[in-house]
Amino acid sequence: MAQDVESRDVENAAEATARVAAALAALRARHLRPVAYVLPGTRIGVSSWPPAGRLGSKARLTASWNYWWQAHLADVLVDAAVLGDRRAGREARAVVRGLRIRNIGRWRNAYYDDMAWLAIALERARRHLPRARGLRGGLRTLTDTLYDAWDPAHGGGIPWRTTDLFFNVPANGPAGIVLARRDHAARAVATADWIHEHFVLDNGLIADGFWVEPDGSRRAVDTPFTYCQGVTLGLELECYRRTGEPRHLDRLDRLVAAVTREQTRDGVLIGHGGGDGGLFSGIAARYLALVATDLPGTSPAAADLRARAGAVVLASAEAAWRHRAEVDGRPLFGPDWSVPAVVPDGVGAGAAFIAGAVRSSSTPERDLSVQISGAMLMTAAASVTLRSPEHTETVTPISHSRSTSA
Repeated sequence: MAQDVESRDVENAAEATARVAAALAALRARHLRPVAYVLPGTRIGVSSWPPAGRLGSKARLTASWNYWWQAHLADVLVDAAVLGDRRAGREARAVVRGLRIRNIGRWRNAYYDDMAWLAIALERARRHLPRARGLRGGLRTLTDTLYDAWDPAHGGGIPWRTTDLFFNVPANGPAGIVLARRDHAARAVATADWIHEHFVLDNGLIADGFWVEPDGSRRAVDTPFTYCQGVTLGLELECYRRTGEPRHLDRLDRLVAAVTREQTRDGVLIGHGGGDGGLFSGIAARYLALVATDLPGTSPAAADLRARAGAVVLASAEAAWRHRAEVDGRPLFGPDWSVPAVVPDGVGAGAAFIAGAVRSSSTPERDLSVQISGAMLMTAAASVTLRSPEHTETVTPISHSRSTSA
């Protein structure tokens, strides 16, 4: 019996890593290109496949590039490198270079959530990849920007972007994760407590955010997107790892239960279409996997929580793989992992940036966001299957220091 279990574990691990390799091969073939298709040493994710226009056309050269999609592309390449893909580390660094060049040489932009996602990718790249020291300055710049964005005048939290007063979980969650990992644990804990105070809905899920109106009142936006749950799980986990405070463990337990109950069908995470929404459930899967691999504790309750979080990831990955399409022998994922993916023909509107967000292509499978999300799900499932943790260091209780690690 023990040999049978061991054999199944080996087979599952081989299958999980093969799926990661296939997902990365698809991203490389369809989306990963040099900046402007010619600049050596750079990569950027083309936002649509089939791409807009002909090779060299204005439509292709000026197509939307979407900073935060590129940050997640770099992050999923870091995932693949951790899992043994020898090319992926170089490609992650090339994507970061491409993003910065495309952003006119700057690390910052007007959106705090974008900057938080890139900071997460840079921090992970510095920990996991060789020859990543060139990212140090960018990580310091983004960390300081996120720390300084805290807004006590409006009750705490950071805004979505620099130009308005919309305070949301998709900005504060990833910012808190960065700050926890960059030795600002006290601010990370304050962020987690702020989210818990303002955004927990009656069904246990986490709402999106609120607007501060000119008269100082607040207008709630209560949509509980899957990535709101994901980043809150990631933040509460980082806080628990650094403080051991039971409230963070309790919140993790309740939120995993709420996600499983409210945001899965037959155990599979729901989707949010294409455009920006194409990334939402991949992010949820990433941080559910982090709970499964990195939650400390030897108690039966901790083991049960790890198992429940991992089960959602594995069920979602199995469904996404079963319902994938194949083009030229490579997988193409759909925006809803519970139904068969549709192969796009390049006809109709592509993804477009409108009013601070990216709307879906007419066929969501065309969007880079949807394909990154599928690849992210495969790397998350591989991490759970291989029991591959994000963190290998032992963490002691927090120091409430303002300094960042180099």
